[in-house]
Amino acid sequence: MPDIRHAPEAPTVTRVLAPGESIDAHRHDEHQIVYAGSGVLAVTTDAGTWFAPGTQAIWVPAGCVHAHRAHGQLALHLLGLPPDTNPLCLDAPTVLDVNPLLRELILAYTRGPQDNSPERRRLRAVLLDQLRASPQQPLQLPAPADSRLAAVCDLLYRNPADPRTLAALGTEVGAGGRTLSRLFRDELGMTFPQWRTRLRLYHALRMLADDLPVTAVAHRCGWSSTSAFIDVFRRAFGHTPGTHHRGTL
Repeated sequence: MPDIRHAPEAPTVTRVLAPGESIDAHRHDEHQIVYAGSGVLAVTTDAGTWFAPGTQAIWVPAGCVHAHRAHGQLALHLLGLPPDTNPLCLDAPTVLDVNPLLRELILAYTRGPQDNSPERRRLRAVLLDQLRASPQQPLQLPAPADSRLAAVCDLLYRNPADPRTLAALGTEVGAGGRTLSRLFRDELGMTFPQWRTRLRLYHALRMLADDLPVTAVAHRCGWSSTSAFIDVFRRAFGHTPGTHHRGTL
């Protein structure tokens, strides 16, 4: 990432981002929790992209070069933590579940006065306790290194509804299906079907954030039916895309 900014402190603040707005590549000497109170947040590093709707937050470790992008109207809550405060001992960006209590704690802490009052210290202590209990979620699209694998990923990123098999896609990039299958497992840590499902879910979140109807999202992301899309979405995020679309989480 070119032109990397270095901001020693990770700010604790609330920002509003318009759809499509981004924060360019930068790094902090502190850890940061990034939570989208509305819309869908994407955090990108050289290793890939992590994405989170309003039921998840993204942990960004100290020193990690990253950029933010908003999908839909985004209320971005940023919470900085000192390098020695790492309740989950995470050394890479990670998506974390945000339960209703943790959500309210993050909102209160990022909107409140930036002081060191006893009330604020108690709020921070409860927030960290809740963070320690947050389950991690595999909502990442790793960045491929092999040029053939990157070409396949790019084809599907541009058209997630592309129904072609891995072997058929391979003929377009000059690689066999077995080679590409091995590369998916070795480089991205998952099978091709798992990666394609994750990609489609990412696109689905983006489209829902842009207020597209659920049926249209299912079609544009390549699901065979709306009911199949709803089932996969519910298993991934714990609620239906209709609930997500209405903003009633």
